[in-house]
Amino acid sequence: MIPFDFEYHRPASVREAAVVYRQLEEAGKAPVWYGGGSELISMARVGNMGFGAVIDLKSIPDCRLLDNSGDEVHLGAGLTLDEIRRSEKFPLLGQTAGRIADHTMQCKITLGGNLASTIIYREAALPLLLGDATITTGGEKGIKRYRIRDIFRDRLQLPKREFIVSTSVARQYAEAPYFHIKKTKNEKIDYPLITTTALIANGYLRIAFSGLAAYPVRDEVVEAILNDQSIDFERRAEGAAAALAGILLEDMNGSSAYRRFVLKNTLVSILESIKDAQVPCIR
Repeated sequence: MIPFDFEYHRPASVREAAVVYRQLEEAGKAPVWYGGGSELISMARVGNMGFGAVIDLKSIPDCRLLDNSGDEVHLGAGLTLDEIRRSEKFPLLGQTAGRIADHTMQCKITLGGNLASTIIYREAALPLLLGDATITTGGEKGIKRYRIRDIFRDRLQLPKREFIVSTSVARQYAEAPYFHIKKTKNEKIDYPLITTTALIANGYLRIAFSGLAAYPVRDEVVEAILNDQSIDFERRAEGAAAALAGILLEDMNGSSAYRRFVLKNTLVSILESIKDAQVPCIR
C-alpha cells in the first residue's frame, strides 16, 4: 500500500495531459506521469518517491499507437512490453521486451515506462538506439520529435513537462537481421549481467549493451572495431572489450573482469554466427 494520498487523473489527449500537469504543478501537487506504474508504485511503497497526483497516459490514443503500414514502425509509449512482443512489429525489440522481468510484469511495464526508468538497465532502449529511433513527445508546446541519441544520453533527458508519446523506427532497421543475448548471474528471469543486442544494417554491425555499465551503451568506436575486416574475430572482440573497459560495472552480479570475459565471448559468438549464417556483413 502507498502510505500517502494522491489524486488520479486519466486525460484523453496529449493537450489535456499537458494542461492537467501544469495545473497540478501550479497547485503544488508534484504530479508524475504514469504508464504501467510498476516502478512508481514500488518506490512509493518504500518511501523512495512522493507525489500528490499521478497522470495516467494510457487512455491517450497516440500513446497506444501500433502501426507499420508505411516506411516506419510506430510504437506507442503506453504499449506494454508483452503487447510489443506479441505484435512482432519490431522483432528485436519484441525479443528484448520478452526477457525483461517475468510475464506478469511484462503485461504491466510500458515501453515509455522502461525508457524513463530510474533502474539502470532500461533494456528497451537498446533496439531503439540501434534503429536510430525518433521519440515523439507531448507537452505544453504540443508534439515534438527528437532523435533518440539526442535525448537518451545514459538516460532519458526530456524537458520537465514533456512525456513520451511514441517511438518510430525505419522499417529497414525493424526488419534487419538481429541478435539478442542476455546473460544473467543465476536465473533466466533476473537483472542482466550483460544484455547484448545487435542488428545488421547495410552490411554493418550495430551493437548495444545493458548491464555492462551503469547505463545502456551504444558506442561507435566499438562498432568500428567489430566491423574492421583487417583483423580476426578474437582481436576484434578483445579490442571492443578494451574500448569499454573504463565503464564496466562492478556489482553483486559480477566483477568488471568477469563482465569483460563474458563480453568478449559474446562478441566472438556473434561474429561467428554472422559468418556461419553467411549474412552479407563483415567477414
